[in-house]
Amino acid sequence: MSNTRKAAAKTNATDRMRAARAQAERSDRIRRRVVVGGASAAVLALVAGVAFAVGGSSGSGSADAAASGPLVVPANTGGQDGTVITYGKADAPHTLEIYEDFRCPFCEQLETTTGKAIQQLADDGTYKIEYHLATFLDKNLGGKGSRTALAAAGAALNEGVDKFKQFHDVLYANQPDERTDGFGDVNHLLDLAGQVPGLKTDGFVKAVQDGTYAPWAAKVNEEFNKSDVTGTPTVKLDGKKLDVLTGGKAATPEQFTAMVKQVTG
Repeated sequence: MSNTRKAAAKTNATDRMRAARAQAERSDRIRRRVVVGGASAAVLALVAGVAFAVGGSSGSGSADAAASGPLVVPANTGGQDGTVITYGKADAPHTLEIYEDFRCPFCEQLETTTGKAIQQLADDGTYKIEYHLATFLDKNLGGKGSRTALAAAGAALNEGVDKFKQFHDVLYANQPDERTDGFGDVNHLLDLAGQVPGLKTDGFVKAVQDGTYAPWAAKVNEEFNKSDVTGTPTVKLDGKKLDVLTGGKAATPEQFTAMVKQVTG
């Protein structure tokens, strides 16, 4: 083989190795972002190039020992067994349903990108928001951060809907990497609660430390699992699903507002 052909062959081999390495790195990034549970607990959904976690009927609810205590439902709840959290005017003409898991990175992306616009339309009376929260990522990722954060959110809700909403936003603004279990530490959650003025009452702190609302969090997750929703975040306006994620990116405030107008007229 001539020196020229040898050089060309070496170049082609190098190019193939670089391409394989790049593909491996892309695959590794996807694996780090999406963790899939076993059997019916979770599946991997790839829709329009978007990978997002999907929960199933065997979430972390009743199997969690912390959820075995007496069921205490926070004030200001609604829906089946007090498992729905409503923000906004009760007589709003439309209803926006939001399905989330506090450990879901795509939920964090939506909330930190478009959350203010979502809230503003509720504050304006365009719709009321119904939050349906899940804890399935604890099973998929390991740990207890989703249900511990949800129980703490229940304690915030008991203090008031506005306190819940502010704490909800603080949690997403400070969401740990989904591979860690930062929300599993109640002391960390209490530190974050300090960012919500007036939230850290003695009752709130005790409820978080004691896990008072852990059984309620399990009940909320059970109701999520009974829905037809298979991934988070899922957003529906008057039952119509909105495409809030496209190509792995959250809809901008302008895009979200346009989607709302298409439904509400």
